[in-house]
Amino acid sequence: MEPSFEIGVISDTHGRLRAEAILALAGCDVIFHAGDVCGPLIVPQLAELAPCHAVAGNCDDDDALPLTVLQVVAGLRVLVHHGHLPVDEAACRPDVVITGHTHVPKVEQAGAVLRLNPGSAGPRRFNLPVTVARITVRQGRASARLIPLDVP
Repeated sequence: MEPSFEIGVISDTHGRLRAEAILALAGCDVIFHAGDVCGPLIVPQLAELAPCHAVAGNCDDDDALPLTVLQVVAGLRVLVHHGHLPVDEAACRPDVVITGHTHVPKVEQAGAVLRLNPGSAGPRRFNLPVTVARITVRQGRASARLIPLDVP
Protein backbone atom coordinates (compact mmCIF):
# COMPACT_ATOMS: atom_id res chain seq x y z
CA MET A 1 0.00 0.00 0.00
CA GLU A 2 1.34 3.40 -1.00
CA PRO A 3 1.99 5.76 1.91
CA SER A 4 -0.50 8.55 2.45
CA PHE A 5 0.04 12.20 3.30
CA GLU A 6 -2.10 13.66 6.09
CA ILE A 7 -3.26 17.28 6.10
CA GLY A 8 -4.81 18.64 9.30
CA VAL A 9 -7.42 21.37 8.94
CA ILE A 10 -8.72 23.62 11.70
CA SER A 11 -10.59 26.91 11.76
CA ASP A 12 -12.33 29.41 13.96
CA THR A 13 -10.44 28.65 17.15
CA HIS A 14 -11.24 32.16 18.40
CA GLY A 15 -8.32 32.05 20.84
CA ARG A 16 -9.07 28.57 22.17
CA LEU A 17 -7.02 25.54 21.12
CA ARG A 18 -8.66 22.51 22.69
CA ALA A 19 -6.67 19.45 23.77
CA GLU A 20 -9.14 17.36 21.75
CA ALA A 21 -8.21 19.28 18.60
CA ILE A 22 -4.51 18.72 19.23
CA LEU A 23 -5.13 14.98 19.60
CA ALA A 24 -7.23 14.88 16.42
CA LEU A 25 -4.47 16.61 14.42
CA ALA A 26 -1.57 14.58 15.85
CA GLY A 27 0.39 12.75 13.18
CA CYS A 28 -0.45 15.16 10.36
CA ASP A 29 2.29 16.10 7.92
CA VAL A 30 1.06 19.70 7.62
CA ILE A 31 -1.72 21.76 9.21
CA PHE A 32 -3.81 24.58 7.74
CA HIS A 33 -5.72 27.04 9.94
CA ALA A 34 -8.52 28.71 7.97
CA GLY A 35 -8.77 31.89 10.02
CA ASP A 36 -10.22 33.48 13.12
CA VAL A 37 -7.14 32.32 15.00
CA CYS A 38 -7.59 35.13 17.55
CA GLY A 39 -4.57 34.38 19.68
CA PRO A 40 -0.78 34.60 19.37
CA LEU A 41 -0.15 31.11 20.78
CA ILE A 42 -2.48 29.06 18.55
CA VAL A 43 -0.29 28.78 15.43
CA PRO A 44 2.94 28.11 17.38
CA GLN A 45 1.17 25.34 19.33
CA LEU A 46 -0.09 23.78 16.11
CA ALA A 47 3.40 24.13 14.60
CA GLU A 48 4.69 21.85 17.36
CA LEU A 49 2.66 19.08 15.69
CA ALA A 50 3.53 19.88 12.05
CA PRO A 51 4.33 22.86 9.83
CA CYS A 52 1.32 25.17 10.12
CA HIS A 53 0.00 27.69 7.60
CA ALA A 54 -2.70 30.10 8.76
CA VAL A 55 -4.78 32.84 7.18
CA ALA A 56 -6.53 35.83 8.72
CA GLY A 57 -10.23 35.77 9.41
CA ASN A 58 -12.64 38.62 10.01
CA CYS A 59 -11.91 38.51 13.77
CA ASP A 60 -8.09 38.49 13.44
CA ASP A 61 -6.00 41.61 13.93
CA ASP A 62 -2.59 39.99 13.34
CA ASP A 63 -1.03 41.75 10.33
CA ALA A 64 1.39 38.83 9.92
CA LEU A 65 -1.46 36.56 8.81
CA PRO A 66 -2.11 36.65 5.05
CA LEU A 67 -5.64 36.66 3.64
CA THR A 68 -4.88 33.65 1.42
CA VAL A 69 -2.37 30.84 1.32
CA LEU A 70 -1.65 28.70 -1.74
CA GLN A 71 0.64 25.74 -1.09
CA VAL A 72 1.54 22.70 -3.15
CA VAL A 73 1.17 19.77 -0.79
CA ALA A 74 1.71 16.15 -1.84
CA GLY A 75 1.44 17.32 -5.45
CA LEU A 76 -1.90 19.10 -4.94
CA ARG A 77 -2.58 22.84 -5.02
CA VAL A 78 -4.23 23.75 -1.72
CA LEU A 79 -5.87 27.18 -1.46
CA VAL A 80 -6.83 28.43 2.01
CA HIS A 81 -8.87 31.54 2.81
CA HIS A 82 -11.31 32.35 5.59
CA GLY A 83 -14.29 32.87 3.29
CA HIS A 84 -15.38 36.28 4.48
CA LEU A 85 -13.92 38.18 1.52
CA PRO A 86 -14.14 37.44 -2.22
CA VAL A 87 -11.20 35.45 -3.60
CA ASP A 88 -10.60 34.64 -7.26
CA GLU A 89 -10.21 30.93 -6.60
CA ALA A 90 -10.15 29.98 -10.29
CA ALA A 91 -7.02 32.08 -10.83
CA CYS A 92 -5.22 29.86 -8.31
CA ARG A 93 -6.24 26.62 -10.08
CA PRO A 94 -6.68 24.75 -6.78
CA ASP A 95 -7.23 21.04 -6.30
CA VAL A 96 -8.40 21.69 -2.73
CA VAL A 97 -10.10 24.80 -1.31
CA ILE A 98 -10.25 25.23 2.46
CA THR A 99 -12.40 27.92 4.08
CA GLY A 100 -13.80 28.66 7.52
CA HIS A 101 -15.99 31.54 8.73
CA THR A 102 -19.44 29.88 8.77
CA HIS A 103 -18.60 27.44 11.60
CA VAL A 104 -20.57 24.88 9.56
CA PRO A 105 -18.51 21.76 8.76
CA LYS A 106 -18.78 20.67 5.15
CA VAL A 107 -17.01 18.42 2.65
CA GLU A 108 -17.97 18.76 -1.00
CA GLN A 109 -16.50 17.51 -4.26
CA ALA A 110 -17.20 20.23 -6.84
CA GLY A 111 -15.99 18.79 -10.12
CA ALA A 112 -12.25 18.27 -9.76
CA VAL A 113 -12.03 20.50 -6.67
CA LEU A 114 -12.38 19.22 -3.12
CA ARG A 115 -13.99 21.94 -0.97
CA LEU A 116 -13.68 21.74 2.79
CA ASN A 117 -14.85 23.79 5.74
CA PRO A 118 -13.63 22.08 8.93
CA GLY A 119 -16.22 23.91 11.05
CA SER A 120 -15.27 25.56 14.30
CA ALA A 121 -12.78 24.11 16.78
CA GLY A 122 -13.13 26.96 19.26
CA PRO A 123 -16.00 27.93 21.52
CA ARG A 124 -19.27 26.24 20.59
CA ARG A 125 -21.60 28.45 18.56
CA PHE A 126 -25.34 27.84 18.58
CA ASN A 127 -26.04 24.10 18.20
CA LEU A 128 -23.20 23.52 15.75
CA PRO A 129 -20.71 20.71 16.41
CA VAL A 130 -17.11 21.42 17.42
CA THR A 131 -14.97 19.89 14.67
CA VAL A 132 -11.65 19.71 12.84
CA ALA A 133 -10.88 17.80 9.64
CA ARG A 134 -8.21 15.69 8.03
CA ILE A 135 -7.43 15.31 4.36
CA THR A 136 -5.70 12.14 3.25
CA VAL A 137 -3.77 12.29 -0.02
CA ARG A 138 -3.07 8.91 -1.57
CA GLN A 139 -1.93 8.35 -5.15
CA GLY A 140 -2.50 12.02 -5.96
CA ARG A 141 -6.13 11.99 -4.80
CA ALA A 142 -7.49 13.84 -1.78
CA SER A 143 -10.30 12.67 0.46
CA ALA A 144 -11.51 14.55 3.53
CA ARG A 145 -13.24 13.58 6.73
CA LEU A 146 -14.70 15.70 9.48
CA ILE A 147 -13.73 14.85 13.05
CA PRO A 148 -16.25 15.81 15.73
CA LEU A 149 -14.56 16.70 19.01
CA ASP A 150 -16.08 15.21 22.14
CA VAL A 151 -16.35 18.37 24.19
CA PRO A 152 -19.00 19.71 26.57
